[in-house]
Amino acid sequence: MEQFFATFSARTIWTPELIFILLIFSFIYFWITGPIRDMFPDSKPVPTRRKVYFHLGLVGIYFGFGGPLYVAGHLMLSMHMLSMAIVYLIAPPLLLLGIPSWFFKFFTRFSVLKGIFLILGYPIIGLVLFNALISFYHLPITFDTLMVNEGWHNAYQLLMLFAALLMWWHLLPRITTRYELSELKKIGYMFASGVLFTPACVLIIFASGPLYAMYTDPAVWSTAIAYCLPPGASIPYDVFTTGKIKLLCLVQGMTSNWAEH
Repeated sequence: MEQFFATFSARTIWTPELIFILLIFSFIYFWITGPIRDMFPDSKPVPTRRKVYFHLGLVGIYFGFGGPLYVAGHLMLSMHMLSMAIVYLIAPPLLLLGIPSWFFKFFTRFSVLKGIFLILGYPIIGLVLFNALISFYHLPITFDTLMVNEGWHNAYQLLMLFAALLMWWHLLPRITTRYELSELKKIGYMFASGVLFTPACVLIIFASGPLYAMYTDPAVWSTAIAYCLPPGASIPYDVFTTGKIKLLCLVQGMTSNWAEH
């Protein structure tokens, strides 16, 4: 852990640019739910718990797209998968629960947006789109290509976040639509999502050897980690060989201590 914080700068580890962007979203949220709330028909005061949900969702996005966990994900696949679980499986429902229903109702007044949702809002679209994107992302050729192309990687991440929100919408709908699912159908929906999520997990769990050049090839890794570093910073090649081992030992040690207690 000491090597991790000694090797990477504070800017690299804490991603202040992302914090600034998320603070802007927080400001907009409080602006909409506060000073200009009366502009939205049938608006009501937003309970504190919904405000907490929304900001916990922003925290989830932070740890999925930045912060120490994101940097650690460039050293270990397990850390990368943990950050993805947070940003795509935890953050979306929190964001949806945090946004008041009257905010969504406002946009149903626009026929264009309503028409788009009638197409994209069909339950099977969100279910298949998210799981297809996740599975395609974890194909070795896709993963390694995206990790060394920052623009494409960022665009793909945002696309997966949109698909995750679309999938979670049918489990936690904020307004009534023609696609409302019964409780029994929601259970089936979750089961189907788990089944469709399986290919990505099977690919990694039952791999006979290393899948991704990102974690085995210093040239690929150096290109990917460079996008986490400030402009002009040198590539810490020593952490590629020793840092991963130490980080793995740290994680294993924390897991063992938790099991003992």
